[in-house]
Amino acid sequence: MKPLIPSAFAVLSAVTFITPVWAAAASSDAQQRGYEIAAQSDRSDRGFGVSRVDVMMHLEDASGRKSSRSLSMLTKEVADENKGDKSLIVFNSPADVQDTKLLSHAQILEPDDQWLYLPALKRVKRISSANKSGPFVGSEFAFEDFTAQELNKYEYRYINEQQCGEFTCAVVDRIPKYENSGYTRQRALIDLSHYQVRKIDFYDRKEAHLKTLTLSDYQHYQDKFWRPQTMHMENHQSGKKTTLVFSDYDFSVRLSNRDFVKSSLK
Repeated sequence: MKPLIPSAFAVLSAVTFITPVWAAAASSDAQQRGYEIAAQSDRSDRGFGVSRVDVMMHLEDASGRKSSRSLSMLTKEVADENKGDKSLIVFNSPADVQDTKLLSHAQILEPDDQWLYLPALKRVKRISSANKSGPFVGSEFAFEDFTAQELNKYEYRYINEQQCGEFTCAVVDRIPKYENSGYTRQRALIDLSHYQVRKIDFYDRKEAHLKTLTLSDYQHYQDKFWRPQTMHMENHQSGKKTTLVFSDYDFSVRLSNRDFVKSSLK
């Protein structure tokens, strides 16, 4: 009679054969679930068309010194998920940055198109794809953080679920598919109640934990669109922090494509 317990060699052979197949299936499932959660988050707020919002930017250096800036952000949504939204940031104060403007045309796999208008020089500077990981006007937000985080710009991987405040959140890694990103990956916490992003940990090109973005004080506009009132970015390597406080969202502002062209910056 053959033994009911397989020999060690047979077990090892079975494990060796099955493990790569199982691992591939598990990886595929994690990617699919990660994408589905990210897609539900992205699509939960689509359809707004245009928006305008006032923002206070509060800067704090490693020594605790603080300063503030006032700006406005305008966005024109592009309905096609294979094309990126357009946005315009205009600084209102203080005087040394007043009328500085950043125009962004988000792309998917191609480098985002970005132009910076510097009023002191009265010239428009194109931001090269290699410089998008640099800090935006001295803040802890990079230029690439200020373009629309389009769904198809990333690959996704579901990690697990965990509590995040009052919510249960899915932990999803998103890996940039576009070239010249300053990040190897971003680990996002997405609540499974409203599918809004609550926190993102950013990892630099050396896989070191660079920054953490916390999004809070969400409000529901027109019973359709969730928007955070506060976004706090902390740089763990420099000790610097930047907080954005949003107010007076307007989803009926009159905007057209002409408001988001390079020639409109001057």
